[in-house]
Amino acid sequence: MTTTSFNTDWTVRPKVSPYAQLQAPQDAGTPVTLPHDAMITLPRSEGAVSGGRGAYFPGGVFEYSKAFDIPADFIDRKVSVEFEGVYRDAMIYVNGVFAGQRPNGYSGFVINLDPYLRYGAPNIIRVDARAHDDSRWYTGAGIYRDTRLIVTSLIHIEHGGLQITTPDVDAERAVVAAGTRVRNDSLRTRTVTVVTRIHGPDGVQVAEGSSPATIRAGESVLVRQRLYVPSPSLWNVDSPALYSAAVTVIEGTEVQDETASTFGIRVLRLDPQHGLRINGESVKLRGACIHHDNGILGAATIRRAEERRIQLLKDAGFNAIRSSHNPLSPAMLDACDRYGMLVMDETFDMWAEGKSSFDYSLSFPEWWERDVEALVAKNFNHPSVIFYSIGNEILETGDPLGSNLGRQIAEKVRSLDSTRFVTNGINGFVAALREVVEMMQAHAGQTAPESEGGVNGLMNSAGDFMGQLNASPLVTAKTEESFSVLDVAGLNYGDSRYILDKELYPDRILVGSETFPPGIAKYWRLVQDNPQILGDFTWTGWDYLGEAGIGRVQYADVPPVFEAPFPWIAAWVGDLDLTGHRRTMSYYRETVFGLRTRPFIAVQRPENFGRPRLPGMWAWSDTLPSWTWDAADHSPTEVEVYSDAEEIELVINGTSQGRRPCGPDHAYICTFDVDYVRGEITAIAYRGGVETARTRLQTVTDEVALTATPDRTTLTADDAELSFIAIEFRDPAGTVATTINRPVTVVVSGPAILQGLGSAKPNNSERYDAAEHSSFDGRLLAAIRPTGPGSITVAVSSKGYDTVTLSLDAAEQGALLAERSDHPLMSSVFN
Repeated sequence: MTTTSFNTDWTVRPKVSPYAQLQAPQDAGTPVTLPHDAMITLPRSEGAVSGGRGAYFPGGVFEYSKAFDIPADFIDRKVSVEFEGVYRDAMIYVNGVFAGQRPNGYSGFVINLDPYLRYGAPNIIRVDARAHDDSRWYTGAGIYRDTRLIVTSLIHIEHGGLQITTPDVDAERAVVAAGTRVRNDSLRTRTVTVVTRIHGPDGVQVAEGSSPATIRAGESVLVRQRLYVPSPSLWNVDSPALYSAAVTVIEGTEVQDETASTFGIRVLRLDPQHGLRINGESVKLRGACIHHDNGILGAATIRRAEERRIQLLKDAGFNAIRSSHNPLSPAMLDACDRYGMLVMDETFDMWAEGKSSFDYSLSFPEWWERDVEALVAKNFNHPSVIFYSIGNEILETGDPLGSNLGRQIAEKVRSLDSTRFVTNGINGFVAALREVVEMMQAHAGQTAPESEGGVNGLMNSAGDFMGQLNASPLVTAKTEESFSVLDVAGLNYGDSRYILDKELYPDRILVGSETFPPGIAKYWRLVQDNPQILGDFTWTGWDYLGEAGIGRVQYADVPPVFEAPFPWIAAWVGDLDLTGHRRTMSYYRETVFGLRTRPFIAVQRPENFGRPRLPGMWAWSDTLPSWTWDAADHSPTEVEVYSDAEEIELVINGTSQGRRPCGPDHAYICTFDVDYVRGEITAIAYRGGVETARTRLQTVTDEVALTATPDRTTLTADDAELSFIAIEFRDPAGTVATTINRPVTVVVSGPAILQGLGSAKPNNSERYDAAEHSSFDGRLLAAIRPTGPGSITVAVSSKGYDTVTLSLDAAEQGALLAERSDHPLMSSVFN
């Protein structure tokens, strides 16, 4: 099997009908390298059909095309192209002839090219994709995930045909069960030998098996092999040991096909007494829900960007992610395997009952089984995946026949993979939504208040009511059957059921599959005190495009609206912002998790002091870890300190501002109203009257410089690579000048492009595809993408500051593999 990237030499243009082209012929299109998001470059507007849900981006129909040569001797081979994801309603044509389609924007699929190819001649593949009022968040559009050209002999391993499990593991040995599906597309019966070799994390071969297989013409066989790995290194979140299995199909002395995959050896157990156990040890899930976009890159799932997200989420204290609300990319799963991040991979945001005018519900009845098959095939060999979620806040979960549909989906998953657990993110409020609307109509004597913000708006304005409803007999009865088909009951905003379900259903195992960010202190105590509650997944771990402003702080002196007005672009709800920088909520969560002992100082923006805040279920405080403000000395300011200590003393320029109780009994937070005075602010933690730790912030000096720090300077010259450059205004002590919000220009020379440039500003009217962008709170981020081998120069400038010049080097992949064993492509060497 020869698998090569199919990402280069594409063009994209708006799709128009052939009749329209008669009057105004189109241009050849814009050259692009995949993964590519066709939507992120479009102009946003207040009147866009997507509204704040889609970050005010327009929809559209896009046409991708690529010319490629097929040698004449490929006529005796199988040729196909793999798409990891096309958003959405993909239609594929080869040499002008329809070759396949995929309505779901998040499912991978393979198109067999053989019937359409011209051998020894150029060929044209065209992919049409569209996005229009079909989602509740920013989706992007186009071929936003990787593509690959796959060439095999007529006797070949089927796509995704190598599946590995580890059904029996102890300290002495592990049983590795490898199933390889081999197909014979020739015209006669063939006998082959299937050889499987297992290599350990150090690359040394540890096991080998060989099996003959006779295959009739036009049929396939499943070759099962049991191999035994001595003294196995087990995969877990702290030491994610990865093995590799290499499979070769041999006929006589000739190799017909070969493939390989990484995998992990680990044992999963689940029960109400111990919760989730991995290799015999109980693990609590410190979880983050995440959407699929990459911030300033839009929806493009460039491999390095996916890896960076997992690295930064792990560094922030998370050990699990939930894909919201669609399957993760293979690139992100590779990163989760390598960094020890557990995964709840989710199928759908809707079943047959739609949530948007033109969403996937229109295709669900015909396609859901094939999409479940694609999800499981993608995930099967990834040790990081421990849950399949069959949906998110599905409207049908409160209906008996809807529960029956959930049972069908759950059993479909189990028929394909019995080694993981099945869950569903069920929101009792949504399951009983029709009854809720009727009650509200009867109470108010008017139509249901769904026009402003939809279900999210109702939840945001009725948090206490939602908690009471979730714990009501109505929801208990309506959701009982839907929960009964699951291995783990996923509760979205359902913490009021945690203790109730322990009493009503002692064998029901729960997970907080989606929770409000500010409630983590309460939720985490429940998780720690109750083994049947596996963990908490906050909404969200990483900020995202769309659902504009659901996490913003609103004030009572301004009329409240759920959906933030244009030019808001981000939800402003992540622990990490659009650029991957940790917000103050992240440090609060880290403290609650018990991973941080030093106090953390978060300062409210002085201009908002005294303004009464409106409660927002997803909103944290509008704070920064900064003592640099455009405010006069002695301006009143509120300071928050997060700590597990018994007491916190706050000191400004050597003068104590008093002590406050803190720690678990006070939700790990204490506040001080102080006068802002330039200089130094210090938080001192005390336990038993003895100082245990301290943290300080300093006002930035006048000697501020523009800085640019790349996360890597040595790159591989391929379409999977990026260098992320943190651009900041800092003084000589390293303090960020958070008051500087000014234009910065980035110019790239050499074999590379500026893939994206932007800040985390949530109400941002600037583009992410321009060479100039303004900083926000003193920061912004650039992403540099190599286009070939060679030296790259990046010049970062801003008026009034010295220009920063960086040198990057892009080399061919093979030259770097030995040097950079942590490179993201290493995980795909065997794929």
